[in-house]
Amino acid sequence: MTPMGSHIANRWRVDETTVDLSRAESRPVRPMKVDAEPQSVVVDANRCALVVVDMQNDFCSKGGYLDYRGIDITPDRAPIAPLQALVPAMRAQGVPVVWLNWGVRKDLLNIPPSLLHAHTHDGNGAGLGEKIPGGAEILLKGSWGARIVDELDPGDQDIHVTKHRFSGFWDTELDSILRNIGVRTLFFAGVNADQCVMTTLEDASFLGYDVLMLRDCVATTSPDYCMQATEYNVKLLYGFMTESNALMTGLETA
Repeated sequence: MTPMGSHIANRWRVDETTVDLSRAESRPVRPMKVDAEPQSVVVDANRCALVVVDMQNDFCSKGGYLDYRGIDITPDRAPIAPLQALVPAMRAQGVPVVWLNWGVRKDLLNIPPSLLHAHTHDGNGAGLGEKIPGGAEILLKGSWGARIVDELDPGDQDIHVTKHRFSGFWDTELDSILRNIGVRTLFFAGVNADQCVMTTLEDASFLGYDVLMLRDCVATTSPDYCMQATEYNVKLLYGFMTESNALMTGLETA
């Protein structure tokens, strides 16, 4: 019979007379133990994905949106080094890597005033989709500011999803993609941990995914108490906190 489906985890088999809808499971469970808090976890390495949120120039590079606003981008650059080691390790083990990035429409027709206000409270200075003086448009799809930083390599084998809200699940294809490829557990990295990473993680939990935040692969330019509250709530309400080294150790022994 001929396989029909974009991913091995979700395929029919067809011939002239029959369509087999059973989706015969071709990926055995691959248990992987990961040291985490408040408890260690065992996940199926064949049904995991790494979601990297907003590691793009507007948040992490000189000349980007945060830098234009006078915000110190140094904290948001901290995940770059651990991700440089983690991303290739995930690929080598067949774990999908999802790059989730802001990219708004030029006409902003799907952007409400509340989101515009979040990016310029008094209406002065360049805001969402507008051009930084002497620079690029802010978080505009296809612009320099919306591109992933040069230090990270978003390969063609990875999955790319564009978002236009803080949560990457709102009005995007992210959930459809993850379900189609049979993913159940998500590891979260990126910036800002208390904003776009957290809201995406929360929505993932509400949708039934198992979620872990990678402490050394997330960062925020917010005050320290925001990161403390984020970690507190992840461990209390949504899932687990772990580190990239713990994840790579688990992958090596899975």
